[in-house]
Amino acid sequence: MMQRKRLSNTQNSSQSKAASVPRRSDTLQGEEEDDDITFTQPSTSQVQRGLERLTPAQVDQKTAEVVQYFLVRDQKKIPIRRADLVKHVVKEYRNIYTEIMKRAARTFEQVFGLKLVEIDTKNHVYILINKMETVEGAPLSNPSNPKMGLLFVILSIVFMKGGVVKENLIWNTLKKLRVDPGEKHEEFGDVKRVVTDEFVRQRYLEYVRIPHTEPIEHEFRWGQRAELEVSKVKILEFMGQLHDQDPQSWSQQYKEATNPNPNSTQASTSSQR
Repeated sequence: MMQRKRLSNTQNSSQSKAASVPRRSDTLQGEEEDDDITFTQPSTSQVQRGLERLTPAQVDQKTAEVVQYFLVRDQKKIPIRRADLVKHVVKEYRNIYTEIMKRAARTFEQVFGLKLVEIDTKNHVYILINKMETVEGAPLSNPSNPKMGLLFVILSIVFMKGGVVKENLIWNTLKKLRVDPGEKHEEFGDVKRVVTDEFVRQRYLEYVRIPHTEPIEHEFRWGQRAELEVSKVKILEFMGQLHDQDPQSWSQQYKEATNPNPNSTQASTSSQR
């Protein structure tokens, strides 16, 4: 009887200890947030003092590491957080962070024809965009990558419908194109995951829950990367060819495409869905 009581007390004690220990994922998330919270952007004088303590070769090497980190991560088009950059690459060189980023941005522009853009100034999130594609008319206008072709179709639907589209309209349109989100596709695999997870993480799309809907409904909008990379003029030209119609016949979309306003997509009304 005494042994059972001791065993019970031991189990209760273990359970209470386990409950008090935070889960690993929670701890890591908290650490990542703390990494950025504790990081303060160095002042000009701090950067200057930091540069004086380092050789040009050391600064060049660290800049090269940052450039390589961006190029590798950008292959999957996943935005890069300042917290991750400082923690995994910049490390002890954080006191010259602004100088490193300035040099990295110059390297991207002059060597690779890429532009480093901070798309979220509150949480400090960066992406790379192709400057040539932006100038000439966006990378998705003649997509050779099948996934980019799928994305171009979705972005076209959202744009032509006024900037905000309920997800059912997207799924129904894709079904007509023989891309069923409920079935595994030979080219895209899990279509729904690609659209609602991969494209969203890449910031091409926003997938937003519509309040007070039962069952739960979502809607799609253009993401920050799409606003920077994709030409609405090219989308209109594509739609014109598809429907054998003059792009200017879509007067509202033509006006938005030829007079870009960064808030135009977000400001679209629900009546156009």
